[in-house]
Amino acid sequence: MDAQSRRRADEIDPADQWVLNPRTGNYELRLDSSAAQQSQQQRPSVGAPRRTRKAPAAPAAPEAPSPVVPGPRRGDGPPGGRRGGRSRRIGGGGRKKALMITGGTLAFLLVGGSVAAYLYYDHLNGNLNVTDIGNAGSGGFKKDQPINILVIGTDKRSGAGNEGYGDKDSVGHADTTILFHVSKDRSNATALSIPRDLITSVPDCPTKQPDGSTKNIPGEKGTRFNTSLGQAGRDPGCTMRTVKEITGIQVDHFMMVDFNAVKNLSTAVGGVPVCLEKDVNDKDSKLKLSAGEHRLAGEDALAFVRTRHAFGNQSDLDRIKTQQQFLGSMMREMKSKETLTSPKKFLSLAEVATKSLTVDSGIGSIDKLTDLAGELKDMNLKNISFTTLPVVDNPAEKVKATVVVNQAQADPLLQMIRGDVSLTEVEKKEKAAKESAEAQDKAKQDALLQGEKAPAGDVRVDIRNGGGPAGSASTTLNWLQNSKGVNKASNLGNAPAKIPATQLEFAPNQAAQARALADMMGLPATALKVTAADAGPKTPMKLTLGADFKGAGIALNAPTEAPEGVQRVEADKAICAK
Repeated sequence: MDAQSRRRADEIDPADQWVLNPRTGNYELRLDSSAAQQSQQQRPSVGAPRRTRKAPAAPAAPEAPSPVVPGPRRGDGPPGGRRGGRSRRIGGGGRKKALMITGGTLAFLLVGGSVAAYLYYDHLNGNLNVTDIGNAGSGGFKKDQPINILVIGTDKRSGAGNEGYGDKDSVGHADTTILFHVSKDRSNATALSIPRDLITSVPDCPTKQPDGSTKNIPGEKGTRFNTSLGQAGRDPGCTMRTVKEITGIQVDHFMMVDFNAVKNLSTAVGGVPVCLEKDVNDKDSKLKLSAGEHRLAGEDALAFVRTRHAFGNQSDLDRIKTQQQFLGSMMREMKSKETLTSPKKFLSLAEVATKSLTVDSGIGSIDKLTDLAGELKDMNLKNISFTTLPVVDNPAEKVKATVVVNQAQADPLLQMIRGDVSLTEVEKKEKAAKESAEAQDKAKQDALLQGEKAPAGDVRVDIRNGGGPAGSASTTLNWLQNSKGVNKASNLGNAPAKIPATQLEFAPNQAAQARALADMMGLPATALKVTAADAGPKTPMKLTLGADFKGAGIALNAPTEAPEGVQRVEADKAICAK
């Protein structure tokens, strides 16, 4: 269901209810009693009993944004209100959380900050669309691990105002897809765009049905990536599984929006600044702009991110660059003081963002999105890099319409993301506070690779496939025996469970063997797991090939710099489309 079709004629928009109380000199969010009662009946709290709630007076906006938006505080009734009400006070006690609604596709809303505003959690919860994707995700992000969120933009045409964009009955595709990787230390992020015309394989997809049953949708080989959503009844979980197949990266959650999101969000923020190096008149997307700077909202913003004939060589890859520039500009606008200190603008954004979002059940509430916000709120935009999965024209086509992965560039780029290596130069002062303990752990782990290496003939290892391509254990065994002289290796087939990253488990007295094997296979220090006790003289080490394993002889240790020629732009930079 899109944002427009969810609107009700009798729905109250909190962003339009702010008034100045002359008695207190503060802003107040006021709803009349009938509207408030009706809103409470329509918007019950997720996972909690219904409560009567009346908004208190909000203090004046501060001169500069403070770091968080306080959550609900129990026990304080609003001025003139009845008992049982709740208030939220800036600077008061209770839990403090930063609200960030993270939207996708054409509108990645990254708000890490504060404003003197009262956010109705029940009301915003009711706006969210939640999809059960089964086990397609990781089961939830962890505070001490990297976070991977798949941001999906569908080209579904339904909803008021979208009748003129082609097939109004289309179920939609994965038209714009960005894998947003947040580093373990939360100092940087990489936003990897995946071209919709990429030829790939879509795996089998168990999909939840409306009646609660699960339907297995068969996979498909040699098809466009954008068919991983919508086609044959595929849900966002299918797109998540496809992305994992392509990248070897386990996705934690997804966020999806449609055409209305970019129109409504760009309007709510007051327009998104863009820059053009030349005049544009694209009749297909209806984008008509002169060279120079513009502030786009609504239909104009949608036309800008949809155009394929205005910039570059008029391909989807150039459209991706345009969308990345737009997203970076929107993120800068969301983080601006003008947005964070305007109660009306902030509430409008919260309303529009939640109505535009479809998310998985793992982050399917305002509380859960707020927890996610707490992980991301301090990140500097200059440490967020947009890049695109490297591709080349499909060699099987005479008329070039699709692309395939450029393995020479894609492999090291994906290794960097899997290895949690930043594409940006994160300033030392930004990381110092977070790295002291991690630096010690890293030094200790790196030390495992330093020292004497055993001869290949002395290396004993059992090999299992825990997520690599089919037959990886067998091909690795043959490669080690025939190319490296590791004759005391064995193939034990598939591991009991799949793992995201390759792991070599060894005893302290097998360290020389482990270093030798790590050197042969290009294993990073993080892949080495040492046990507490020594092993017997003929006990083999245990090598489990994870989802990051691409083949025998392909190193797994992540490079420290992106390959030459890989497209990249930071979110803090304003770039003119050309």
